[in-house]
Amino acid sequence: MKKTLAILVALAMVMSLAACGGSSSAPETTAAPAETEAAAPETEAAAPAETEAAEPAETEAAAEPAAAGESTVLKIGHVEAEDRSVHRALLNMKQKLEEQTEGRITVEIYPNAELGGDEELCEAVAMGTIQMALPSTSVLTAYDERIGVLDMPYLFNDAQCAFDALDGALGDQIDEWIEGSGFVSLGYIYNGPRSTTNNKHPIYTPDDLSGLKMRVMNSPVFITMYNTLGANATPMSFSELYTGLQQNVVDGQENPPTLIYASGFQQVQKYLTMDAHVHNFLPILTNQAWLDSLAEGDRAILEQCCAEFVTEQRETELADNEDIVSKLEAEGMEVNYLTDEQYQAFVDKVQPMYDEYKAEWGTEIFDLAQSFNK
Repeated sequence: MKKTLAILVALAMVMSLAACGGSSSAPETTAAPAETEAAAPETEAAAPAETEAAEPAETEAAAEPAAAGESTVLKIGHVEAEDRSVHRALLNMKQKLEEQTEGRITVEIYPNAELGGDEELCEAVAMGTIQMALPSTSVLTAYDERIGVLDMPYLFNDAQCAFDALDGALGDQIDEWIEGSGFVSLGYIYNGPRSTTNNKHPIYTPDDLSGLKMRVMNSPVFITMYNTLGANATPMSFSELYTGLQQNVVDGQENPPTLIYASGFQQVQKYLTMDAHVHNFLPILTNQAWLDSLAEGDRAILEQCCAEFVTEQRETELADNEDIVSKLEAEGMEVNYLTDEQYQAFVDKVQPMYDEYKAEWGTEIFDLAQSFNK
């Protein structure tokens, strides 16, 4: 009996020592929270509607001004190629901003739709997943359909008239319409004069568009425009466009010549019509809570750098467009320009669009935009 008792006591001591010596497994236990934290952003991004209750607290926390000397990362996403004016001017902005804030703001740029197409980028900025994006103004129609006025064909006489409008009262109106969406615009850069390409034949009249499957942005105005002109408008993400053209999912598309060249569309499209139907812009869309979190001085530096970015990029885009058409021709595209009479035929064809949207949105926004025409 005593021997049995002694054995039991010895076993109890061994078990006690083993429990005390279990500290070698502690790192595995403490590693688990890090894995949970890493997975959390994916869960939040995948189900924003389910986490609405948590958003106000996150916004309030982000809106607190950053402490002096505290650093922050500015992630910027866009769909443009690296050799286009948008990215080249953005690299200069990055350098200026990092130098002038002495590293308190560091910039990470993600081109070529690496973070998604325009719609995904808008959502990412609104949610705070990234801090800034340069999508087309066309996708902002999801927040207020009247912003589609910028997509109306033949709205502005030339690029400078459009610049004056976006830098003036028309830009102020758009800023007001997107207020409360989680982001603001710090300016509007120029995406160039949009022109039409296809693989079937040159476009001289609206009848030449009849039956063509034309890729358009997911904008009601662009869809209505090409349907009105007789084409079959097909919404498609920009990130899917090259493959869509290559595989003949769509017959054509419309974009500025510089973007056509930078994206390599001349490799999968034969005909380019220089119709300049829309002067297109990209807002410098910035997360509101992140912007409010910046120290006052750093915010002022950011806004000034964005203003300089707008000026530089517009000048570069205009200069690039002067010689890019010859490069497209050299790589095999057939280019045609419209005569005044041919151009007017397109203008006349889309007039029912103006009647429709003026009835829907009111005439004031059209009058405001066209007041900048000289």
